[in-house]
Amino acid sequence: MLKKKKIIRSTTIPQSLDSFCEGMLSELSAEYEVVAVSSPGEVLDKVGRREGVRTVAVAMERHISLMKDLKSLWSMWKVMRREKPDLVHSMTPKAGLICMMAAWLARVPRRVHTFTGLVWPTASGLKRRILMATDWLTCACATHIIPEGEGVKRDLLTHHITHKPIKVLGYGNVKGIDLDHYNPDAIQVAPHEGFTFVFVGRIVRDKGINELVAAFDKLHSEHPDVRLVLVGSREDNLDPVMPSTLDRINRGDGISAVGGKKDVRPYYAAADALVFPSYREGFPNVVIEAGAMGLPSIVTDINGSREIIINGENGVIIPPQDQEALYRAMKDFVEHPEQTIKMASNARNLIATRFEQSYVRQCLYDFYHEIMNKE
Repeated sequence: MLKKKKIIRSTTIPQSLDSFCEGMLSELSAEYEVVAVSSPGEVLDKVGRREGVRTVAVAMERHISLMKDLKSLWSMWKVMRREKPDLVHSMTPKAGLICMMAAWLARVPRRVHTFTGLVWPTASGLKRRILMATDWLTCACATHIIPEGEGVKRDLLTHHITHKPIKVLGYGNVKGIDLDHYNPDAIQVAPHEGFTFVFVGRIVRDKGINELVAAFDKLHSEHPDVRLVLVGSREDNLDPVMPSTLDRINRGDGISAVGGKKDVRPYYAAADALVFPSYREGFPNVVIEAGAMGLPSIVTDINGSREIIINGENGVIIPPQDQEALYRAMKDFVEHPEQTIKMASNARNLIATRFEQSYVRQCLYDFYHEIMNKE
């Protein structure tokens, strides 16, 4: 019996493995020996048990920390030397940098990194240069680069982060959507009066929360029955919203902040539209989930979102960081229900044809098979 080839899948924190690779690692195990590598924690142990794969813990910091990063690189290099994988595939920025450098130093033959999003396009000054340099180094050490969408691919090439051939798999996205799970017919909610917008994501500045709350406040003064539901946790130490925004959220009066939720489907089902005014994304699963639940979306003209939403068909695309444009789009959704209903009727089918989970995964499996069989 031939020995299975070995794949290492790695992310910086185990929560990313838990989210992005659920079910995928166990499927890969039918053909490959799979090892999951991430920072230590109960979630990593849970992933190993659920997927039936071996796990290895390597502590990695999400943010720049030179001494800790060097220690992580040394630990990861030892893992690569011990495991001798045929392929290493990393996701998330720090795991990409550490894994690709360690795998290059250990002479792993196939080194794959997926860019799920780029941080530096919205940064400036020295921070921007450092972030671009780390992505350049990640690409330099990788043999294969997978951008999650065409927008990420364009940014990598346009800003000379890499000149290597890079390929978007399928229509983009790394996770795909389980249409049986995200099915509006499977969720029962009480009927509601008035128009409800839902936002799902972290309650932070970069998600456009300041503009969203201000735009909603103006709309609510004209349409008091309109509601906004914010589903997500705050990160006040990393990227806080303005104090005035937080005060308005706490006041309520049409805004409900329900915190982070493991199952967001009831909130999609109880809404009429998703509003997602993020400044930057790789390929936002939230917009895919909402579409699968039959919601039209208001999104900003950024990577990922513009590849999921076809303007006027399953949602509307507006400029980022534009409070007035966001207000006008939300107002149009409320005051022109026939257009909103038409976009809603298109939403699930457009998601199903491009981002159904088995299709997205098969694109990755085909890619693995292709590069594994090349000498």
